[in-house]
Amino acid sequence: MPPSTIPGMGQPQYEKTFIRAWRKYRGLTLEQLGGRIGMSASGLSMLERGARGYAQETLEAIAKNLGTDPASLLLRDPKNPEPIWVLWERAKPAQRAQLLAIAEALIKTGT
Repeated sequence: MPPSTIPGMGQPQYEKTFIRAWRKYRGLTLEQLGGRIGMSASGLSMLERGARGYAQETLEAIAKNLGTDPASLLLRDPKNPEPIWVLWERAKPAQRAQLLAIAEALIKTGT
């Protein structure tokens, strides 16, 4: 998906990520993480704010240095250790069918 524009600034705005949350969760500064991945602190800050896009290689390097996977940088807040997909991954095939049925019922009924 192409970036949108930041209102009033004319700069591209990329989708929200959890890169900053993961960096802070691991107790690293912009300078520390930037040094580990070969990126300036200002460049990393722009990436975290969505003012700059990322390459797959950059995302993988960030994930490796933060002890997580690239998907988590995009989708998972590190302060929420039990998101729904963790339950999905632990579920057996029959339980996955039940989880889907329950989720569909919740969405359909709103309860």
